[in-house]
Amino acid sequence: MGDALRTRQETVRRPSETPPTHSRTQGASPGREDRALTVDSLNQLLLFSALVLLIAVVAVRLSSRSGLPSLLVYLGIGVAIGQDGIGFGFSDAELTQVLGYAALVVILAEGGLGTKWRDIRPAVPAAAVLSTFGVAVSVTVTALAAHYLVGLDWQASLLMGAVVSSTDAAAVFSVLRRVPLPRRLTGVLEAESGFNDAPVVLLVVTFSSLGSEHHTWYFLLGEIALELAIGLLAGLVVGKLGELGMRHVALPSSGLYPIAVLALCVLAYAGGAMAHGSGFLAVYVAALILGNGKLPHRPAVRGFADGVAWIAQIGLFVLLGLLVTPHDLWKDFWPAVLIGLALTLVARPLSVFLCLEGFKLPWQDKALLSWAGLRGAVPIVLATIPMVADVEGSQRIFNIVFVLVVVFTVLQGPTLPWLARKLRLDESDEAADLDIESAPLERLRGHFLSVSIPPSSRMHGVEVTELRLPSGAAVTLVVRDGTSFVPLPSTVLRHGDELLVVTTDQVRDAAERRLLSVSRGGKLAGWLGTGGSTALRG
Repeated sequence: MGDALRTRQETVRRPSETPPTHSRTQGASPGREDRALTVDSLNQLLLFSALVLLIAVVAVRLSSRSGLPSLLVYLGIGVAIGQDGIGFGFSDAELTQVLGYAALVVILAEGGLGTKWRDIRPAVPAAAVLSTFGVAVSVTVTALAAHYLVGLDWQASLLMGAVVSSTDAAAVFSVLRRVPLPRRLTGVLEAESGFNDAPVVLLVVTFSSLGSEHHTWYFLLGEIALELAIGLLAGLVVGKLGELGMRHVALPSSGLYPIAVLALCVLAYAGGAMAHGSGFLAVYVAALILGNGKLPHRPAVRGFADGVAWIAQIGLFVLLGLLVTPHDLWKDFWPAVLIGLALTLVARPLSVFLCLEGFKLPWQDKALLSWAGLRGAVPIVLATIPMVADVEGSQRIFNIVFVLVVVFTVLQGPTLPWLARKLRLDESDEAADLDIESAPLERLRGHFLSVSIPPSSRMHGVEVTELRLPSGAAVTLVVRDGTSFVPLPSTVLRHGDELLVVTTDQVRDAAERRLLSVSRGGKLAGWLGTGGSTALRG
């Protein structure tokens, strides 16, 4: 997809955008003033970056109390630093697009690593329909609104529809962490936000080249389908081979496992893009496979990916805030509101109800899915594509998208928990899975399983002997309230306990299945039919 994007953009880029070449007098040695980066400027950059990160971290705490998504805080920091604030000038749309793509790769990788396959597996068909036919419905309705209500020409209207039709993975994942929804709904939202970036990016690139490339509609559909298929294949291959390799290679340090997993995710994106496929679909699929595989040190992998994703989100949103010129936004405020209302109240509900008609979901589920189509960084990043391609009116598209994202994020994010309660969909009594971390003991042919019992686990009140672990597995240590002790068979486990379970290679999977089963069903899980899966994480 990366090569296809570059090829299409080069056909519409102005010749004047070619970077100028600079010459230096032959024989002259470069002086300190000619260097792009000196130690002093590096120190200033590090100081500035550290301050922005610290302010952003503190702001997340404040935004979580108010219920506002953190992306608004980051955008606000960028705007405050920009030309209408402190005065830092920045207008490089192409650099923003490139860095935005890199940030989205990390965000999608973290989303895939943190998504539980058992939650989204039943939702994959519905999410696939929403990510394709649902996107088509949203693009059509939003483009009509942009043309007839705001007066944009057809190319700008189609671009507007495509840019804002993708739900944002970062926004959806952050909100779902705070809203206790049924798994059938979180599965649809997570899978849809992970899948729909790929077709939307392809649509935006295609619409940006309408004036320079002439293809029939069925040729474009075929090209999009081919790129999605290549991306899916790349993700499957890298994910499966990566999982196989990580399970059978014992690295000398636990800190290398997160690096290797994230590198595999980036490899999936780059490989898919260079093969003229959808790199975004490839990275999400690969991360989904790796995150649900039986990898060593899985909580450490997820923690590392989560931290890197936070840095990517902060940097991306601050950069997008820098790119915008606030005093130019006011004239596009009401057009953004009109298009946002058409998208939120007409296009999104219509796509949800039409696409999910055959899935027999209750109307309450569809209503919540309609309101939960959150927009975030993705539409703003996509709005830079027509700017780089020099599409007429692209600056106005960017301004409208920026205002739309801010206004409707403020409206939808805080009200989503309220709507879930009104629809009686705030299921918070579901048993949570355990945090189980595996550390392989290659020479001893065994495993340490580090198990944390979360507050909603039904393992609370179960005696150690009632775990009924398979022969070859035993609970050897319990850490409770900062104190560790060797448990007796009659020791009663509690919420917050951390267990150290030693298993042999032969029963490692069976021991993990049994622990997960007891966590969900309690001591009678075996007789009640509550099963477990080794392809799960806490």
